[in-house]
Amino acid sequence: MAKRGLVLSTTAALAAAVAVVGFQLANPSIAAFRDSPKEVVDEVWQIINRDYVDGTFNKVDWRQVRKQFVENRDYASKAEAYRAVREMLKLLDDPYTRFMDPEQFKSMQIDTSGELTGVGIQLGMDEATKQLIVVSPIEDSPAAKAGVMSKDIVVSIAGQSTEGMDINKAVSLIRGPAGSKVTLGIKRGERQFDVELQRAKIEIHPVVAEVRDTPIGKVGYIRLRQFNANAASDMRKAIQQQANQSVTGYILDLRSNPGGLLYSSAEIARMWLDNATIVSTIDRKGESERLTANHQSLTDKPLVVLVDGGSASASEILSGALQDNKRAVLVGTQTFGKGLVQSVHSLSDGSGMAVTIAKYYTPNGTDINHSGIKPDYVLELSKADRERLSGDRELIGTLSDPQFAKAVEVLNAKVQNPQTPSASRP
Repeated sequence: MAKRGLVLSTTAALAAAVAVVGFQLANPSIAAFRDSPKEVVDEVWQIINRDYVDGTFNKVDWRQVRKQFVENRDYASKAEAYRAVREMLKLLDDPYTRFMDPEQFKSMQIDTSGELTGVGIQLGMDEATKQLIVVSPIEDSPAAKAGVMSKDIVVSIAGQSTEGMDINKAVSLIRGPAGSKVTLGIKRGERQFDVELQRAKIEIHPVVAEVRDTPIGKVGYIRLRQFNANAASDMRKAIQQQANQSVTGYILDLRSNPGGLLYSSAEIARMWLDNATIVSTIDRKGESERLTANHQSLTDKPLVVLVDGGSASASEILSGALQDNKRAVLVGTQTFGKGLVQSVHSLSDGSGMAVTIAKYYTPNGTDINHSGIKPDYVLELSKADRERLSGDRELIGTLSDPQFAKAVEVLNAKVQNPQTPSASRP
């Protein structure tokens, strides 16, 4: 498994950064398909056949699928082949295994330390209702400034209903040139309303870190927005800088963090854990890979982690590792519940796909898929609090933020009694 090809994000191609696992045709006879639309269909079939996590392929006869989509069908255009690929993948009933046309794939490869163009939302799909939901808005994006919130349901895009729409289609409708506008129909509880958003170039910095003056002294506040290729180096810098300021402890904010790269979350876990299991992954053959901390922790000072329903995938790996190893106390609400790993592949014509290749388990062997992780201290923000924090995002991570205030309270208790949770030691 390529280090940076393993993806855990619920992020749609609106704003994703992943490294690509190259794909080579396994069978030389397939060379006859080169420069043919059928080649892409065959490539996708082969990847699923070889790597997909479910060996029953959702109880579908995958060889019969090959006959239907590859052997017995011709394609007059790439567009026709792409439609067939999506039809084929739909049989797996897995929203995270998805095909991306060249434009969508290029968007997915954007380095998120630079700029991207969009409205700034991470989209997911509710597997029960098949509705498109906002996993989280990106900080300071048009969507965030307009008050779009995690768990909002996107019911329409530019006047078109999203009923039955997959994420790729939604992304293609939402994306567009900077300065242009798009209207999203949002459902929040029983309320339904439209939000007009102006697309913009968005700078995404994965780590925001500040030392907060609190009643218990200086506290290192670190907010991690996404697990991209730069997240680990930014996190290391933040921890070290705050340690130099003699903070009493740390609050790590993973709220509305949709995930990202598996190894990025593991590298960050190693900064907090000294010697412990971080996560285990199991593929369809039952082969397991265990990632561990290796005596490289940067601090053993008390740590509280903030999580919510928008904390997904890599966020859940990190928070699960810290909770199971009694290194940190979790405060907030139940996490998103995505315990699947995707590998990203480039295809011969510049398109790409993400395929679910494994399940992951927390150090205690917990499968959090669908169920999420329950915090040690559950604290739900009121509707008024959510709207207040959404309206003035400068209040997030301050004592005006009820979940942060609770984290300070919990951190104080750990400072007074540092016995547990503490860094796991050999």
